[in-house]
Amino acid sequence: MDIKSKKFMVIAAITFIVLFLMNYIGNQLPDKLERALMTAVAGVVGLTIGMWFVHRNSKDDTHHDFD
Repeated sequence: MDIKSKKFMVIAAITFIVLFLMNYIGNQLPDKLERALMTAVAGVVGLTIGMWFVHRNSKDDTHHDFD
């Protein structure tokens, strides 16, 4: 999946919303907004880095046989 595509942006937005709501609703501490935002942003950054590695390696034409 290309990071610059609309499909990835929709998945990243859904990931952000789900992580934010899970952390905001389930947290009783006074700084729940900050924690929820940090967790949601970290989740989207992790998703982006992971998809960047997958997209980068999908263009690789060299096949490594480890047998």
